Amino acid sequence: MSAKDLFHEAVKRGLEKEQWIITDDPLELEWEEVKVKIDLAAERLLAAKRGEEKIAVEIKSFIGTSAISDFHTALGQFLNYRVMLEAKEPDRQLYLAIPLETYDTFFQSQFAQTVKQRYQLKLIVYEPINEEILQWIN
Repeated sequence: MSAKDLFHEAVKRGLEKEQWIITDDPLELEWEEVKVKIDLAAERLLAAKRGEEKIAVEIKSFIGTSAISDFHTALGQFLNYRVMLEAKEPDRQLYLAIPLETYDTFFQSQFAQTVKQRYQLKLIVYEPINEEILQWIN
């Protein structure tokens, strides 16, 4: 079993509060000899569109001693996972889940904003104590 992020269950419950159904915990993908485990996969029925929306979520807590170091790891995983999803599950959108405090501090820097835009990061901002999803950023 892989180590789960500190706030894994908080994000999971936050998604469930928004009517997402967790389908995989983790979502395991394999491409030749490369295997990855993305923290969560979820689906939600879109009544208005009569279809369904599928997501994969990589959860990060950003509790290390260096936000930039945590960001390097998160970005590397995000980019690798996105390539894997494009090949294996192209209808699933990948999100990086980050805590509100990190979004309000590190992610407001010009550097983080530029990286977010350049690599088209999709973010879920969550509040870990109340286990709520606060913002979806595409």
